[in-house]
Amino acid sequence: MASETAAPAPQLTWRFPRTFWFANAAELCERAAYYGMFITLVRYLNIDIGFSDVEAGWLTGAFASILYFLPTFMGILADKVGFRRALVLAFALLTVGYALLGTFQLKFTAVLALAVIMVGGAIVKPVISGTAAKCSDSAHRARAMSIFYAIVNIGSFSGKGLAGVLNERLGLEQINYYAAGMSLVALLVTAFFYRNVDAAGTGKTLAQAARGLLRVLANIRFLSLIVIVAGFWAIQGQLYASMPTYVERMLGKGYKPEWLANINPLIVVLLVVPITHLVRRLRPESSIGIALLIIPFTALVIALNPVLAALTGGPLHVGRVVLHPLILTFIVGIALQGLAECFLSPKFYEFTSKQAPPGEVGLYMGYQSLTQFFAQLFAFVLSGYLLRGYCPDPQKLPEAVRQQWQAALAGQGPMPAAYAHAHYLWYAFAGVGVAAFLALLAFKYVTWSIDRRRAARSAAP
Repeated sequence: MASETAAPAPQLTWRFPRTFWFANAAELCERAAYYGMFITLVRYLNIDIGFSDVEAGWLTGAFASILYFLPTFMGILADKVGFRRALVLAFALLTVGYALLGTFQLKFTAVLALAVIMVGGAIVKPVISGTAAKCSDSAHRARAMSIFYAIVNIGSFSGKGLAGVLNERLGLEQINYYAAGMSLVALLVTAFFYRNVDAAGTGKTLAQAARGLLRVLANIRFLSLIVIVAGFWAIQGQLYASMPTYVERMLGKGYKPEWLANINPLIVVLLVVPITHLVRRLRPESSIGIALLIIPFTALVIALNPVLAALTGGPLHVGRVVLHPLILTFIVGIALQGLAECFLSPKFYEFTSKQAPPGEVGLYMGYQSLTQFFAQLFAFVLSGYLLRGYCPDPQKLPEAVRQQWQAALAGQGPMPAAYAHAHYLWYAFAGVGVAAFLALLAFKYVTWSIDRRRAARSAAP
């Protein structure tokens, strides 16, 4: 009798189809363009276009939040027309949108440009990730997605870093031309080298997606979790909403807030793997709880910068590096944000899946990005009001106060009284973090009580 032997395991490789690599090259260009523009967007809308802090907050919040909401529906359209056509359209829209944003510095054209960029970006998100998935089999899916996420982080890091150089040397509007150029490169790569890997005509319909969204929103437990975790991302979103404007108004140009923002992804890249291993046996809500416990301190550290300045009496000398006390608190606070994210991200998807009813895990995982929808809108809108109240636009102040502000930046006197409580902005976001943590504790208690009563009723004879 012939003995049966198990089939050999497939030989793992890092080789993927050419389309996979071209798609990732296009993704690198798109992420560098987006993050270069996004880290400077609030300042550009305020300084060059003329929007107030509150108006810029509402506009940027709407832009960022809808950009997280649309990809599910744009992915459905891409399934129908084909990935290649969808990407060509997306990168064409991005090229035009970024160029329009930089060329015509008018409020109407800025709104129009952001709408065009929003649609183009929403098409790119599901198509590139879908390409990475379809260019790999089940054995190689993890490797393919790890390359994809590495490309996203490289694009984010390089885009923000270059934005700092462009802003310092050429001005904010040039960053939009840079973004348009990167989008054009992505368009050319897609047009000449990308080949379809999808099966056009398959997938959900728009009506099915809309019905699925309504089912998700009707699940109060899931929606509560989404809103609670949005508090975490609202604080992390201040890397784009408040921090760049705050640094320039309190210290002047030359401190490169774009480079400060890169501390977050650097910490995540360095620590996410060991921390994921560390928390592998923790319940998801416990790991998320650690993240929500840390996140208020990230804002609190920044809020305490006047205390550090009073204690040191001036710049800090760390070896050969000279740091302003405010910059040091930002470095520590942003690093803590990265640490908190390492505890949140690995477990949030697992926690989300456990809230889904049987048979609807995929549906709920598809809509977990709703947390970013709520977070981005809240983050930017609240930032606009807080900046106006505690760290106002110097161009909106009386001439004498503005001159005092300019003298203070040059080291020739104290800051005007209008900026005396600028750090209160960060106390407000620390309060948001505390509220999110307490809400998670209440969520755990309520859901645990409900589940215990259900289990008791099911066990009753």
